[in-house]
Amino acid sequence: MYCNFKENAAEYIKQAVHEDDAGNYRKALTLYMSALEYLKVHLKYEKNPKIKEIVTEKFIDYLRRAEEIRAILDTGGSGPNLNNEAADAVRAKPKARSGDERDKEDPEKAKLKAGLDSVIIREKPNVRWNDVAGLESAKQALQEAVILPVKFPQFFTGKRKPWRAFLLYGPPGTGKSYLAKAVATEADSTFFSVSSSDLVSKWMGESEKLVSSLFQMARESAPSIIFIDEIDSLCGQRGEGNESEASRRIKTELLVQMQGVGKEDQKVLILAATNTPYALDKAIRRRFDKRIYIPLPDLKARQHMFKVHLGDTPHNLTEKDFEELAYKTDGFSGSDISVCVNEVLFEPVRKTWDAKFFRETSNGMWIPCEPNEEGAVNISLQELDAQGLASKILPPAITRADFDKILAKQKPTVSKADLEVHERFTQEFGEEG
Repeated sequence: MYCNFKENAAEYIKQAVHEDDAGNYRKALTLYMSALEYLKVHLKYEKNPKIKEIVTEKFIDYLRRAEEIRAILDTGGSGPNLNNEAADAVRAKPKARSGDERDKEDPEKAKLKAGLDSVIIREKPNVRWNDVAGLESAKQALQEAVILPVKFPQFFTGKRKPWRAFLLYGPPGTGKSYLAKAVATEADSTFFSVSSSDLVSKWMGESEKLVSSLFQMARESAPSIIFIDEIDSLCGQRGEGNESEASRRIKTELLVQMQGVGKEDQKVLILAATNTPYALDKAIRRRFDKRIYIPLPDLKARQHMFKVHLGDTPHNLTEKDFEELAYKTDGFSGSDISVCVNEVLFEPVRKTWDAKFFRETSNGMWIPCEPNEEGAVNISLQELDAQGLASKILPPAITRADFDKILAKQKPTVSKADLEVHERFTQEFGEEG
């Protein structure tokens, strides 16, 4: 049955190419879209994986050409009067629109862009490169792609082009999203942070339009960065039994848009993160020219993380204490260490709440103490509060014993099996971060 769909698609493509070559763009677009509908049905029934891959690549090529023609028509090209040279110019340099023109744009496009407005990070997250522990290779690669092209465009001449698409992969909680926040802080670019929920719509055909609108907004706001968190939820392997038609269309649109990035869109960077790199569609994976493994933090990185998460909270830990804590947390992710420190931060509060003895300091503050300490008063937090001294009560400084208490019951969340999967992916497709 699908052979008829294949033959019909081939006939429409033949006619579309003929009209395309003749400059009859409106007719060509209609014919290309008809061909694509037949190709979609053909892909649905095709069982041979090699044929399916070839047809998919053709589908993407024709869809991309259809989008190029649509762009020509949207910018005023009407057909035979627009020669090939002019069409190329229109594709290479989309006309920048003024505010008045944007107000007059297609209401549907305006609605989609308004829906995506929330994904633009307008305030810097205030995470600096130095706040990211370790990951020197990943930070260097991102700086080469994000900072240098904006500050030193003269560095990128001839064949030297900045990286345009990064995939950050690794176990959960290793700092992939945190690294993206550092990029958003340090880069002098518009930062779009999206997840699958931002791009998936219940309305037929709207999801791929959202993807297209996202990239169009990024081009208009260039230099810009699109960060897609958990990209595997959008771009799983094609051909899976539970894959929907909407999912296929989103992936195809993303492929088309990413094809443009790095060719026409030199100032748009794609940054994506995933915990399950093998679940990512092969064609999408190939679009990322940099695939960087974000591993569990090493000893020095863990030591740095304890200090960063404690910040300026009062404590009496020494450098040796931090080093020993790093040794004790081998196998912990950055997220595990963050959870540990958050628990420890509340230990002084718990001690203060449960304390039966307090002493008054020289500056008039009350802190919990042992019964045998000089100046100890047998009084509770509630009694101090009843005396109107609530604002004068301070919790004690964090101690090494507080950390030992929490670590005694906390275990790492990343298994050896998880690590083996990511290390194998790195050997096949990635590079160390």
